[in-house]
Amino acid sequence: MATDPAELITRAKAWLAEDPDPETRDELSKLIEAADDAQIADELAARFAGTLQFGTAGLRGELGAGPMRMNRSVVIRAAAGLAAYLKAQGDGSGLVVIGYDARHKSADFARDTAAVMVGAGLRAALLPRPLPTPVLAFAIRHLGAVAGVEVTASHNPPRDNGYKVYLGDGSQIVPPADGEIAAEIAAVRSLADVPRPGSGWETLDDAVLTAYLARTDAVLTPGSPRDTKVVYTPLHGVGRDTLVAAFARAGFPAPTVVAEQAEPDPDFPTVAFPNPEEPGAMDLAFATARSLGAGDVDIVIANDPDADRCAVAVPAPGTPDGWRMLRGDEVGALLAAHLVSKRASGTFATTIVSSQLLSRIAAAAALPYEETLTGFKWLARVDGLRYAYEEALGYCVDPEGVRDKDGITAALLVTELAAELKQTGRTLGDLLDDLAVEFGLHATDQLSVRVEDLSLIADAMRRLRDQPPAALAGLTVSRADDLNQGTESLPPTDGLRYYLSGSPAAGIEAARVVVRPSGTEPKLKCYLEVVVPVASAQALPEARTQAAAALAAIKRDVSAAAGI
Repeated sequence: MATDPAELITRAKAWLAEDPDPETRDELSKLIEAADDAQIADELAARFAGTLQFGTAGLRGELGAGPMRMNRSVVIRAAAGLAAYLKAQGDGSGLVVIGYDARHKSADFARDTAAVMVGAGLRAALLPRPLPTPVLAFAIRHLGAVAGVEVTASHNPPRDNGYKVYLGDGSQIVPPADGEIAAEIAAVRSLADVPRPGSGWETLDDAVLTAYLARTDAVLTPGSPRDTKVVYTPLHGVGRDTLVAAFARAGFPAPTVVAEQAEPDPDFPTVAFPNPEEPGAMDLAFATARSLGAGDVDIVIANDPDADRCAVAVPAPGTPDGWRMLRGDEVGALLAAHLVSKRASGTFATTIVSSQLLSRIAAAAALPYEETLTGFKWLARVDGLRYAYEEALGYCVDPEGVRDKDGITAALLVTELAAELKQTGRTLGDLLDDLAVEFGLHATDQLSVRVEDLSLIADAMRRLRDQPPAALAGLTVSRADDLNQGTESLPPTDGLRYYLSGSPAAGIEAARVVVRPSGTEPKLKCYLEVVVPVASAQALPEARTQAAAALAAIKRDVSAAAGI
C-alpha cells in the first residue's frame, strides 16, 4: 500500500485523467478532495494498493474507482490484454463473443470489451441482452469463436462484478493462458493506447438463444414422463426467461416462479447474498411452495443470478420450512444415477472437494472416472467427458453443447428424474436412500469462514502445514497431502487433503477433509465427508445420526487446528 500521501494523490489523479466513466470519475474526485481525512486516505490507499489480479477466474471484485476495483478502466485494460494474447496466438482476426448478466455496469463492461476487440482488429459479437452464462459458453462453440467473455460476478454480493474468459473450445482459461493474458494486461501503459471505436461490433439476435434452447432437448429422453410440479426462483438474476422457455420446449408444466424474485435486479433486494446455498436465500421459494398447498409441489429449483448453478429442494414434512435443500453432492449423485440408468457412456468426473460417492457409482457402472482441481475450468478438460459436477451446485450434463456448468440443463434433467420417480410413486429422497444402501451413506458438510482480512486465511493454512493434525474427531489421519506439491494427476494448488481411518466403534468406514482458500470469495473452505456403511433402509436413521455426530466433531477439530 502506498505510504507517501503525495505519491498516492499523483497516482490517483493520473488514473482520474484516463477514467472514461463519469460515475467513477466523480467518485474518485471526491476521494481525492477529501484525502486529508485519515479514513478517506485509507480508502484511497486501498484502491491503489496494487491492481486487481487476473487469474483463472478472470477478474472479480467490488465495483468502484481505482485499479483495485472493478470499473471500465480495469475492464478496458483486461480486454486489451486478451486481444493482444489472441493475436499472439494467431487468432487476430477471429470472433470474440461477449455475454453479460444484469448486475450494475455489466452492459457497459460488455460494450467496452466489444469496442476493444474491434479496435484490435478482431470481430466482436454481443449477446442480445442479459442472458445466462451457459448461453455464452454455448455460443462460443456454436459460432466458432476464438474466445468468449462473460461479464458476471455469479453469486457474489451486489457490490461486486466480474470478468470471466473462455477460449475457443468453450471452456474457461487455465494456466498458462491466464498468466500470459495477465502479462499482456500489465503491458498496457495507457488507455489512450487502446483503440476503442464507437461501432463495428455485432449485436446478435435471438438465433443463438434459439439454438441453445434446441440443444437443451438433447439432455432429456424422448417420451419420458413430464408430470412434475416445480417452484422456481432465479434469485433476481437472468435465468427465468431461459428456464421457462426450456421447460415449455420440453413439455414440462410451467414452473411457478417466485414473484418477489422473478425480475432481474442488480441490488438483489430480498437476499443478503444471492446464492441459494446461503441461509435465508430460499425462504421466499419455500413460502411460495407452502402457499400452493402440501403435496402440490414436487421440487423447488433455484438458479444463481447468472444461472450456471442449480439448487434443488425436496419436501421435508415436519421441518420448519417444510423443505430440505439438497447438497450439491446429493444432486450430483442423483444426476449420475439417472444418467447411468439411461446407459450413458463416457467419463464421469468431479473435483477433489466433492463427494467420493461418484467414484463408486461410476465403478459400479464400469465407467471411467476422474478427479480434478476445483472448478469447471478443470472439469471441462477431462478427456471423453460425459458428466461432471462440483459440490458448489455446478453440473455439466451436456458437455458437447456447453463445456461448463449449466443451471438450465441441470434443472431440466433433475425435473425429468423427479417425474420418472413420481410415476412409480417414489421421490428423489427415495433414490438417495437407495444409493446410501448400495454404496454407503456419504455424508458431507462444509466449514466456510468469511474474512475481511485475507491474511487470516494465509495464517490458517500456514498453521495447518506447520502443525498438521494427527487425528480429527478421534479418527487417525492416515494420509495427508499438501496439494501445493501437486500429484501425478493434479497440478499444484493451495490446499491440504486429509484421509482419516475409519472407526468400527463409531460406525465410520472412512472420512476425508480438504482445506483450501476460495478462488472467488474471501473465504477459507473446509470440505468434510464421512462414509457410514448401511445394511438396509431401516438402518438409515441411525447411520445419519452417526454421520452427523462425526461431521460435527470433525468440523470442531478442523476449526481448532486451523485457528479459525
